Amino acid sequence: MTSETGVEARAGTRDGAAGAPMSTGRAGDRIFAGAARGSALTVLAIVAAIGTFLVWKAIPALQANEASFLTGQEWNPNAQPPRFGIAQLAFGTVMSSLLAMLMATPVAIGIALFISFYSPRRLASGLGYVVDLLAAVPSIVYGLWGLIFLSRHMDEVSRFLNAAFGWFPLFGGDSPGKNSLFTASVVLAIMILPIISSISREVFLQVPRSHIEAALALGATRWEMIRMSVLPYGRSGMIGASMLGLGRAMGETIAVAMVLTFVPGINWHILENGGSTFASNIANSFAEATSTGRGALIASGLVLFVITLIVNMAARAVVARRKEFV
Repeated sequence: MTSETGVEARAGTRDGAAGAPMSTGRAGDRIFAGAARGSALTVLAIVAAIGTFLVWKAIPALQANEASFLTGQEWNPNAQPPRFGIAQLAFGTVMSSLLAMLMATPVAIGIALFISFYSPRRLASGLGYVVDLLAAVPSIVYGLWGLIFLSRHMDEVSRFLNAAFGWFPLFGGDSPGKNSLFTASVVLAIMILPIISSISREVFLQVPRSHIEAALALGATRWEMIRMSVLPYGRSGMIGASMLGLGRAMGETIAVAMVLTFVPGINWHILENGGSTFASNIANSFAEATSTGRGALIASGLVLFVITLIVNMAARAVVARRKEFV
């Protein structure tokens, strides 16, 4: 009877470990569990406080607004009466961030695979250090580089893309230029590339050696081993890294504000000068904004806050569906 009771107790302990963590009864474990729980609740409280503050400050401006906040393209909150809408800002933010992620993700994953499985060990450690160092470069440095150096060369690139792929709506238009959404997307892609690459590299290094050795023992080439063993295992990590880079691109302020020229209205031709994002508009307009204007900027920040939450929730949902690969 005693042995059966012990087996049941051990089984109950294992079942509890599979769900919520169980305390062993020691004082240190109880203190640590309480501190961890308090930290998690503190994060939730901070997020809720930020959302509450944004709503509280945005309501007066939204009540005074004479235009459609969600569909309007005009941004003139300092007028009497104020008229402002976020359609153009939402379009510029989503378009530039998606383009940046599409450009950066394949290159970043390729860099991570090269460092993890192709390069010599000494070269891999140096490249990994350089990639991590690029992730720590301040955004204003990227903005200055994009304004002084990249923009001059993007004029020729934009004209080439317009001439070669002008039949595609995004690359169409009559006056391609250098201060466009496409140029801002390139700057954002370079900024988020080291973040995606660093996280993907750490995920690839966590692949069990038994999976890699088994694939090689069966006669797989290095690429076949990566395709069959590494990429399925690290798929959720790559998705998480891409979503983290997307969130960084959506919230970038200085680099986009220095590169992008504000032109009112939504323009689907990403090679033409003009455009705006939530973050760049806040940076450019906050100094001269009246009380209503600041409320309008806070309201636009609230929309960016909601979009970021939705992106992160979608990423969590996608990662949860890929748990069977881990």
